[in-house]
Amino acid sequence: MTINAPASVLLAMYIAVGEKQGVPANLLRGTIQNDILKEYAARGTYIFPVKPSMRLITNIFEYCSQNVPKWNTISISGYHIREAGSTAAQEIAFTIADGIAYIEAALKAGMKIDEFAGRLSFFWNAHNNVLEEVAKFRASRRLWARVLKDRFGAKEAKSMKLRFHTQTAGSMLTAQQPDNNVVRVALQAAAAVMGGTQSLHTNSRDEALALPTQASVQIALRTQQIIAYESGLADVVDPLGGSYYVEAMTNAIEKEAEQYIKKIDEMGGAVEAIEKGYIQKEIQDSAYAWQMAVESGEKVIVGVNKFQVEEKPVEGLLRVDASAGEFQKKKLAEVKAGRDNDKVKAELAKLETAAADESVNLMPVILDCVRAYCSIGEICGVLRKVFGEFKPHVTL
Repeated sequence: MTINAPASVLLAMYIAVGEKQGVPANLLRGTIQNDILKEYAARGTYIFPVKPSMRLITNIFEYCSQNVPKWNTISISGYHIREAGSTAAQEIAFTIADGIAYIEAALKAGMKIDEFAGRLSFFWNAHNNVLEEVAKFRASRRLWARVLKDRFGAKEAKSMKLRFHTQTAGSMLTAQQPDNNVVRVALQAAAAVMGGTQSLHTNSRDEALALPTQASVQIALRTQQIIAYESGLADVVDPLGGSYYVEAMTNAIEKEAEQYIKKIDEMGGAVEAIEKGYIQKEIQDSAYAWQMAVESGEKVIVGVNKFQVEEKPVEGLLRVDASAGEFQKKKLAEVKAGRDNDKVKAELAKLETAAADESVNLMPVILDCVRAYCSIGEICGVLRKVFGEFKPHVTL
């Protein structure tokens, strides 16, 4: 579930649907992104201030460890940090710093490291430089294992594993000569596989222009299948291990990432570094440097600043009919008309009281709300009332 600020609500809805279908919570499997810090740093789809958002995340950790033990409670995401313009080393440094902040918050809430660390997972970007990306994935695993073992004293091997999903780089897709994106995605996907990804999403060739067509999605899927069944890249763990260049680059990226993490530690951690705007500025500076290199021609983007051709407008792009939105609005109105609205008001009132008490785990309360068919908007509206909204600090 790629959802963050209202992650607790979506998870509660999933649990409630399971209940209705006779599936107990302790059998549910899945992953929720639930990574709010990268929203403040890079993506921007936050709702609440940082500290109450961290409370919601640790509430999910605690609740799931006791009630939904097979659920992956967070996918700590570097993808959006890279999409915003970070370097490879910054992607893993800032993401692992976020992971450290989540662990510290969970420990502060009274949880034990080996109770939840094994259910943490990561989400990385696969960029264009194939060997750098392989080195980045390798460095991230090594760095995370050391953080869990040395900093947090994890004992179980599962707690030290960096399990990760990879998506190819949307920011590297070009509107010019979009068929070139098929090659880009194939190389990015190959890098992810050689770097040891556990799961993979391949973008489609026309996503710089619109949501992908079915034909484009099929090419993206076939790209994965050719890598899996024909390339041999998935037949061996760490196929580039021992390569002088890849080993040297792995060491260099790991060292640079460690330096960033050390600086963030000196600021008081990722939450403080985000509130001070440090991580945001580092990403923005890297994005600017990249764009200037493209503008000057120092960095070649095929079809954009070199090897251009005259092109006709692309035809056959996917257009989503506006009736889809109207259909969803109608369904929501029908649910609101048919539910017990007195029950809804009572559950939302309980949520408001619970949200004001920091000692209360909000997951059971939110679950009661969704059982009464409270909407996401209604639940988040109550939490907004208690927590307020995050306002980014802007320095001119």
